Amino acid sequence: MSWVSTRTYYTHLNAIVQKRTDPRRSASLLIESLDFGLLYRMQTAEEWERAAQVLTDSARRLESGGAEALIICANSMHRVYDQVASSVRIPILHIAECVGQRMAQDKVKTAALIGSRNVMTESFYRRRLVAHGVDLLPPDLENVEVLDRIIYGELMLGKATRDAERELKTMLTNKERDGARAIVLANTELEAVVNVDANVLPIYDSTRIHAEAAAEWMLEDELPRQPVEPEPVAEPEPAEAAAAEPVADAEPAPAGNTIRVMPRDDAEAPVAE
Repeated sequence: MSWVSTRTYYTHLNAIVQKRTDPRRSASLLIESLDFGLLYRMQTAEEWERAAQVLTDSARRLESGGAEALIICANSMHRVYDQVASSVRIPILHIAECVGQRMAQDKVKTAALIGSRNVMTESFYRRRLVAHGVDLLPPDLENVEVLDRIIYGELMLGKATRDAERELKTMLTNKERDGARAIVLANTELEAVVNVDANVLPIYDSTRIHAEAAAEWMLEDELPRQPVEPEPVAEPEPAEAAAAEPVADAEPAPAGNTIRVMPRDDAEAPVAE
């Protein structure tokens, strides 16, 4: 939920829109940036209830401001997804659903989940991937400690060190030896120390996949459609032609969607991590 995460989402969304449309285009966004310091490492039920309320209030403000869809830009804050989603009328794209759908398309059956503590050890994220047929390796508690230290002590402060890169590389190599056939990178900051495009295993970067899903939603009415060959129409008989009623012109297709999102960072904090 740090500013680093917000920056990452903003970059991905605009790059995708430019690539899919025109270099002069950019994503139409409403962004509400929350103070991560007030939502740091939620642990107790009361803290998570407060976090849910913060995100709910933010979602309602964005909806009132014209948002047509939302994304919570933080893996960990999807713990309160249901409460937030039930508080607004517009859709919220769930990050784990987007990742699970992509993995199902690629027929991935066994993977390791890498992220912050609650993402790795609680069921709210894992069960959505499992529902798409992905068997997840059990979390390694030693890795949980290492990842929390790197995420909260370095990456969320904008620091990416060579030591962290080496630790993550070793971790992913060990996951391959444990039987993983893919890695789910379920933290928006980790791509700063993980080479997503060249690794020992395929990396499913939740941030990129989530941003791609949001961009596709925004542009769905602008995507080129395959032309449909008209079926041959028999020439009407003279009598039929006289009686035939004129056909009204088809209504033009509506313009593309305007996305309004609520990005945030990926730590144990709220809205759009």
